[in-house]
Amino acid sequence: MATASVAFKSREDHRKQMELEEARKAGLAPAEVDEDGKEINPHIPQYMSSAPWYLNAERPSLKHQRKWKSDPNYTKSWYDRGAKIFQADKYRKGACENCGAMTHNAKSCMERPRKKGAKWTSMHIAPDEKIETFELDYDGKRDRWNGYDAATYARVIERYEARDEARKKYLKEQQLKKLEEKNSKNNGEEEVSDQDDDEDDDEDDDEDELKVDEAKVDESKQMDFAKVEKRVRTTGGGSTGTVRNLRIREDTAKYLLNLDVNSSYYDPKTRSMREDPLPDADPNEKFYEGDNQYRMSGQALEFKQLNIHAWEAFDKGQDIHMQAAPSQAELLFKNYKVIKEKLKSKTKDTIMEKYGNAATDEELPMELLLGQSERQVEYDRAGRLIKGMETSLPKSKYEEDVFINNHTCVWGSWWKDHQWGYKCCKQTIRNSYCTGAAGIEAAEAATDLMKANIARKAASEDTPAPAEEKRLATWGTEVPDDLVLDQKLLDEALKKEDEKRKEEKDERKRKYNVRWNDEVTAEEMEAYRMKKVHFDDPMKDFLN
Repeated sequence: MATASVAFKSREDHRKQMELEEARKAGLAPAEVDEDGKEINPHIPQYMSSAPWYLNAERPSLKHQRKWKSDPNYTKSWYDRGAKIFQADKYRKGACENCGAMTHNAKSCMERPRKKGAKWTSMHIAPDEKIETFELDYDGKRDRWNGYDAATYARVIERYEARDEARKKYLKEQQLKKLEEKNSKNNGEEEVSDQDDDEDDDEDDDEDELKVDEAKVDESKQMDFAKVEKRVRTTGGGSTGTVRNLRIREDTAKYLLNLDVNSSYYDPKTRSMREDPLPDADPNEKFYEGDNQYRMSGQALEFKQLNIHAWEAFDKGQDIHMQAAPSQAELLFKNYKVIKEKLKSKTKDTIMEKYGNAATDEELPMELLLGQSERQVEYDRAGRLIKGMETSLPKSKYEEDVFINNHTCVWGSWWKDHQWGYKCCKQTIRNSYCTGAAGIEAAEAATDLMKANIARKAASEDTPAPAEEKRLATWGTEVPDDLVLDQKLLDEALKKEDEKRKEEKDERKRKYNVRWNDEVTAEEMEAYRMKKVHFDDPMKDFLN
């Protein structure tokens, strides 16, 4: 109920009001109009359409639901795109160095960078743009269609309408062309036929002319499949006029093609019927042969092969994914097919080159066709070969009887001391140059010389020379042969060494005026060596 009045109503008035509201909701009565002349939707509930009592609304209205107090500071205007305000003749200080406009700098310039900017050439100065600032409200800042000109969509509609018109015209021309070909064919048959069939042919011609006339009729008059009439144009009930039902009644649902219970199964959840519902029908008359027919033919089969290739490539380590990069997967699949075809043709050519091609037109020689030759072969009664054809030894896959580097024997023809070699020169080094008999003699002489040297060395080792023990001084040098130690001086040096060690143990006996002599004699060095304690010596604890 859209009325704002809260006055008391009788039972009869209330009943009439309820009937009027039901008629408005059903679209049988015109909708209620507010004070601005706008229709009020009858489906709006009463608690929303009724104005509060303190507004003193005399007529029904929805103004209390709208924001009728607008802020004057906010605006709904938008930028004047592409507007220019001033065109300068020369470069001005502070302008863009690239185009010469004062409204932006060179960093934010949208013009193509010039080889020499307007700052240096002072030519082709770009006009200044119109700079505007708007204070938008909350909704204006978040309106994605703010500033959109709806008139620009008319060009999209015109483009699609032109495409539809061209399509209709082309289909009409094709239909007329088929009918004209059929008429010309029928006219040719009339000339060949007898005079008795003239009347029947005239009737066929009349029918074809009628078909041509029907084809020339405007399609807009034939496309009205169904009409639904609305009595009153209301907001809730829709519009009065023709509504086209886009469903073509001649299209039969797939589950109605065969009503037999044991026929193809139809899944209502996925709306799929995999098998052919009419397997015995004529294939030329069927327009539906089951979903499997679509999956196993056309582009569906190619797409299936593409997916299988992507899976196998991913399993083998290729970074390929059909959903993430479909273009890459399709390109790799094309390259794979090209490489596979090349490899297949190459393998075929190799086999034909090796074994020949029996399908060629080349004639084989008579010797091969009949198997005849001049060689005489004798057999015994059991069919065994007596003489004639010698049995050929089977060949190895390796090269045989190939002599390199002037050798007359192959590698491995000679064996000695667990080593293979060449028999011609008795060398055990593979791929060496053959030296012949001279090399054999030189090898034997070298062997004899080596044996003599070994025998001489063994004889000298039987009587080894006595090794002289060298005395080494404590400072690491060899003791000279002419060095003679005086026993008295050595005893004195040993006594001094003992006194020195005692002084080191008792600090009280150490004198203040100590003199140091840098000259060390051989006897003193020997005494130091004899008295020195070797910590690594296992017998150091048993010394005096």
